[in-house]
Amino acid sequence: MSEICSTYKEHSDRIAEAVKRIPKGDEILETADFFDALGNPTRLKILMAIMDAELCTCDLSAITGLSTSAISHQLRILKDRKIVNYRKKGKNVYYHLDDEHIATILRTALNHIKES
Repeated sequence: MSEICSTYKEHSDRIAEAVKRIPKGDEILETADFFDALGNPTRLKILMAIMDAELCTCDLSAITGLSTSAISHQLRILKDRKIVNYRKKGKNVYYHLDDEHIATILRTALNHIKES
């Protein structure tokens, strides 16, 4: 059984609908950057760790086994892509997911993997 069409025939109505669903301009680039940020195992560990609780960089360093400098670098990437946010309390900086959408995406991905 072949995984490609045996004859080439475009379906213009389906093509037109699909093109409408594709974001234009910066939105598609930002979405690609978002998923690129999730494609790193260290960043995923960080996100899973803070999915339900705020943790400081020292905590995340202990969890991942990386230096606080390395954790800070990964958190900067996640913050730049609006995936995490932080709050300062005294001399500590606590990180959390930016919003519930991120947790939903992570949980959905985990459920998908578990079903496979």
